[in-house]
Amino acid sequence: MCLEKSPAMKALNLICLLGLVAGIATAWADDTKTNTSTNASMSQPTTTPEVAIINTTEGTMVVQFWTDAAPNTIANFKKLAEKGFYDGTCFHRVIKGFMIQGGDPLTKDPAKEDAWGTGGPGYQVKAEFNDHPHVRGVISMARSQDPDSAGSQFFICHGNPSFLDHQYTTFGKLIKGDDVLEKIATTPTHPQDRPDKRVGIISIKIVPLDAVK
Repeated sequence: MCLEKSPAMKALNLICLLGLVAGIATAWADDTKTNTSTNASMSQPTTTPEVAIINTTEGTMVVQFWTDAAPNTIANFKKLAEKGFYDGTCFHRVIKGFMIQGGDPLTKDPAKEDAWGTGGPGYQVKAEFNDHPHVRGVISMARSQDPDSAGSQFFICHGNPSFLDHQYTTFGKLIKGDDVLEKIATTPTHPQDRPDKRVGIISIKIVPLDAVK
């Protein structure tokens, strides 16, 4: 048997139906807003720029990384620095007007001077040649004749050796310590471009850019 609804009952049912629809619409809008906000935050991560503080026996230099140019090279350099790989090494090759080179773990032992320049971390890093030129203050990876043979050794340009562009992986530049670079690059040397006085790398620390004053 079917009962006919009164006008009052019909009106009440209509109000309830409209309320339900409005509630669903509001919930959907809030969920969409939340998802949009979450996706936006996930797609735009915030990263704090980092620098390398190179503490030497002649003073301190600060390198800012070019993360757009050589991300794998930078990640490798940071990894080695953070585990103290460079601590106690030295700049074993110095050529005024050209560059200063360091990063060889063999340089921790003065008795192994004949082999300085041949050491590394035990693996190689693929080249990331880029458009950042080799100019004064730029840091770049040293390597052998194989383009993909870089490991831990690096050099900092004292001159503007443009002939190295697109042949070696540049990955940052000094933002502090040009006077220290000048002091090291002009130190007296003997055969094999070895400094007469040991130029030690006390440590290389990776810190946020805003921590450098």
